[in-house]
Amino acid sequence: MAEILTVLVTGCKGQLGSELRRLAKDPRCSFCRFLFVDVDILDICNRADVQNYMKLHKVDLVVNCAAYTAVEKAESNRELAFAVNADGVGVLAESCVECDAFMLHISTDYVFDGTALEPYKETDTVNPIGVYGLSKRAGEQAMLDKGVRGMVIRTAWLYSAFGNNFVKTMLKLGQERQEVMVVADQHGTPTWAADLAGAIIEIILQTDFSKRQGCEIYHYTNEGECTWFEFASAIMQLSGRNCKVQPISTSEYPTSCRRPAYSVLDKSKIKQAFGLRIPEWDDSLRKMLEDLKQQEH
Repeated sequence: MAEILTVLVTGCKGQLGSELRRLAKDPRCSFCRFLFVDVDILDICNRADVQNYMKLHKVDLVVNCAAYTAVEKAESNRELAFAVNADGVGVLAESCVECDAFMLHISTDYVFDGTALEPYKETDTVNPIGVYGLSKRAGEQAMLDKGVRGMVIRTAWLYSAFGNNFVKTMLKLGQERQEVMVVADQHGTPTWAADLAGAIIEIILQTDFSKRQGCEIYHYTNEGECTWFEFASAIMQLSGRNCKVQPISTSEYPTSCRRPAYSVLDKSKIKQAFGLRIPEWDDSLRKMLEDLKQQEH
């Protein structure tokens, strides 16, 4: 692509946005002009601001990493979850249609109810069981309803050296306690945000967005699957924490929301479409822990 592609990345201070900021420096992305914004610069729920910003900067591609991701808090903050995860996505989609821009939006495994026995495909029926999942599904639907040229990438169990996430919580608890209780009957796939960011960059490098029509859904996580208990055990072991992880059942863990018992995602479609080689979750966890160490020094 000879022309410069103007890429607006929302939610740039979150886990995925932070990883994209790092990767944007890759010389292969020299044809992209990245605009990184967070809510302090651009509130995706403000229609007038979004439309003005996109027109002023002649945005060609929006990568929406902005989201309300506090799964537990969403149950009591329904309005806020829907404002960001559904209404804000609708505003972006509408603005993209107006500016003839392409939209790449990040969604979640929580759009499924977790009753499957094999990895979920993009075509499987959605049935969210909590407010967070409902709000994220409403965001996907908003994109489809607005008729935006776009792509939805569903991911799961995201973590990185940035922000708050399960890995960092476990590392902290591993230092403070001698034992932790972790749920052992919920299955999924941990995903290093740096790997997902790398996949997004790869998609940008390979795609002529001006020729893409319609809105496609894809799944992306790391390879393999585990329970939260197995994930926590790997974190303690790889970080050298001397903290015992005890398995418990979901029913023993007090929580305000229901979570999918099984939310492994089938990634065949995205691998085939873009020739992606996806790392195993435990290999990526090892790399993230090294990354975290380097950042702390």
